[in-house]
Amino acid sequence: MTHEIKINSDFADAVLSGEKNFELRKNDRGYQKGDSVVFRVVDRDGVEMTEHALHGAEYNITYVLGGWGLRPEFCAFGIQRKE
Repeated sequence: MTHEIKINSDFADAVLSGEKNFELRKNDRGYQKGDSVVFRVVDRDGVEMTEHALHGAEYNITYVLGGWGLRPEFCAFGIQRKE
């Protein structure tokens, strides 16, 4: 399954550089290992930044963590750029 998710440009820069290789999200989509995410970069006002290099990029979900100190409705998942 492919999930389109918004990401703030401050965090998008860190994903693009490889410094941030995870997401912490409300798990209202049932994220699973093997799923994909497509990022929609937005500025602080929520306006899409289609010129950002991460906008439209697709990443694989490599690991999903729930529980372990996270609220029940949240999860953390590892991401890796799709080649």
